[in-house]
Amino acid sequence: MSSEQPSNVHEAHLEATSGDPLLVAAIEEFFLARMPRKHSQHTLSAYRRDFSSIIVELQQLVGAAEPELRISCLDIPTLRRAFAAVSGLSASTVSRTWSTWNQFFTFLVAEQVVSGNPMAAIDKPRVPKSRPKAITGDDSVQRLLEAASQGRQGARDPWPERDFAVIVTLVTCGLRLSELLDLKIQSIDGVKGDRVIGVRGKGNKERTVPLEPEVEQIITTYMESRLRRFPGRIKAGDALFVANSGEAMKRGGLQYMVEQLYRQAGIRSKVPAGALVHALRHTFATSLARNGASGTELQRLLGHESLATTQRYVDATAREVRAAARSNEAYQILNTMDQDR
Repeated sequence: MSSEQPSNVHEAHLEATSGDPLLVAAIEEFFLARMPRKHSQHTLSAYRRDFSSIIVELQQLVGAAEPELRISCLDIPTLRRAFAAVSGLSASTVSRTWSTWNQFFTFLVAEQVVSGNPMAAIDKPRVPKSRPKAITGDDSVQRLLEAASQGRQGARDPWPERDFAVIVTLVTCGLRLSELLDLKIQSIDGVKGDRVIGVRGKGNKERTVPLEPEVEQIITTYMESRLRRFPGRIKAGDALFVANSGEAMKRGGLQYMVEQLYRQAGIRSKVPAGALVHALRHTFATSLARNGASGTELQRLLGHESLATTQRYVDATAREVRAAARSNEAYQILNTMDQDR
């Protein structure tokens, strides 16, 4: 059997179905089996990184090049050492890598390539619960909306109608960056005054988010400006938000726009580290939770698979919990003491 990496899916399949399949071939079979899930390119790249980080360690531990590694090399002691070698990475990264390999071995068990999943014997780091990365400051959203309505200052080709529509959609619909970029003209559905936006989220799951009349009008104004810039018929399958070139807006362009508007609004320092466009989604969620939305309602609007993921927004803002804590009689005593002073 050749030790070279399979050059196509067919060769990979032949290798993967042999008695001791090549690791690279089995991984390609894993990706092939997951194609119906229509993972985003971002998700697929993350899976690749998770495989690569451990494969680098396996090569040193086994003493074989990547194309020569076989499934039989992946015993518990070897895997444990490989994961120990990457333990210096963040807990969230190691945890995600563990989950990727766990899914991979679950696939191999289902395909009867291995008899059991060794990942159960590999410790998974406990990732501390993260708090929502919402924009801070009581007037930050107002300042951002005002800045967006004016358009970016100093821009070579300002397009305030588009900038405003993008920011308003993010703030009022709680979309992920990829979800906003994936929107089409036909994503907006329903009768006037009762419109919704159809969103394709993680795992290719679809949901609808209400589009209130105020937002609908802002998007309509943007579309009118778009027709003035690019006369002609707009097709239902065209991107909803486009760059100044008329082409669909790209990830980098959206991030650049949002950061510029943060700075123009004077709130860049109020955006949590590690968040940019996603901070607007977190701001949307915490605002709703603060104003009484239930975990189930938030779960549906945000497109979370697990209610536990949504619950952190409720836990961080629920007025009922704060009110219950405030009922502690110690507060009454403290107030009385303060008055006596």
